[in-house]
Amino acid sequence: MNTHDVATLPSETIEKILRAIPFYKSVKKQNEGQYQELLQYSRIFQFNSGEQILTRGQMDSWSYFLVKGQLVVSLPDQFGRQLHINYITPGEVFGDLAVLLKTPRTADVLVDENCREAVIFGTDFSMFGQLLNFNIVSMDTKLIYYRHTVQTLRWKLEMYRSKYRDNNLADLHRNNKIYSGSKGSLDELHALYQQSVDFAKLLVEWNHEFGNLSVAEGKVPEPNIAI
Repeated sequence: MNTHDVATLPSETIEKILRAIPFYKSVKKQNEGQYQELLQYSRIFQFNSGEQILTRGQMDSWSYFLVKGQLVVSLPDQFGRQLHINYITPGEVFGDLAVLLKTPRTADVLVDENCREAVIFGTDFSMFGQLLNFNIVSMDTKLIYYRHTVQTLRWKLEMYRSKYRDNNLADLHRNNKIYSGSKGSLDELHALYQQSVDFAKLLVEWNHEFGNLSVAEGKVPEPNIAI
């Protein structure tokens, strides 16, 4: 693994990467200072074929975006054999649910052996601190983050619902209504944060179900498992 401080790389290289990630793109548009603050807590990682990126059971505060390459999501079966249950392709964010819920990683993530290298952009979200701590990350930036998070997680849950309408989990997220109060307020921040957590917990339930199925049957499910 090679790690690169974002500050040492050409700004145009970083901006090209982050244009593909809505959260960073929105923060840069609204507040350049906050955007630069985010970069101080970010790194570019290069991994070689077969290298392990995340380990099942580990705790950390990093969320990642795959820039180049392909990753394998792996879980052990009842005999301790590692089964490849899913793949992560460029443009996908991973590791975000474990960070949001402050839970251990639920799977191993490695660079696909058929891939020469993987390039990953990561940010240490410990900088967010407690929800109402705005010493480093402003309320406006947190609002942007949780708005994007709610939108992304809701979309994933809708995709699951469209594919598995008969599942008991299919409609549960629709009980969590879209916030309709005052925009840009503490009330909105609290509501968005709670929605994010609720949706993340539901996704973990979905992914636990898919993970159990894939480990038991040796199949690769379509949805991504939470890591």
